[in-house]
Amino acid sequence: MKVTKDLVAASATPMVLGILAEGESYGYAILRRINELSGGELDWTEGLLYPLLHRLERLGHVQSSWQSVAGERRRKYYRITDTGLAELAEQRRQWDTVVGALKEIWLAAGDFRPSRALPMGGPA
Repeated sequence: MKVTKDLVAASATPMVLGILAEGESYGYAILRRINELSGGELDWTEGLLYPLLHRLERLGHVQSSWQSVAGERRRKYYRITDTGLAELAEQRRQWDTVVGALKEIWLAAGDFRPSRALPMGGPA
């Protein structure tokens, strides 16, 4: 299954803020965490993540600092700010609303998998 670009884009901010709410992290580790959380279904690229991190930093939702670990190269670590935590709470409220509405729709629709769909033009 491939998650559409629209859904990836819509969920990117709350996913990254949620990961950073767990603790500070750097880009590659964030990418690994997203892949792990999605069971490999979300395979983000650096081209998606870093512009998002830079935007979140400009908005004041995250802060960054360069850190060196012995024997490794310097990494830019990101941490969520109080403003970022407030944004994450708002994003969660919005996603709870969307997910709740979808569950209601899907529950009412019953089993609508393609094998049960009617042919074009309706019942014969």
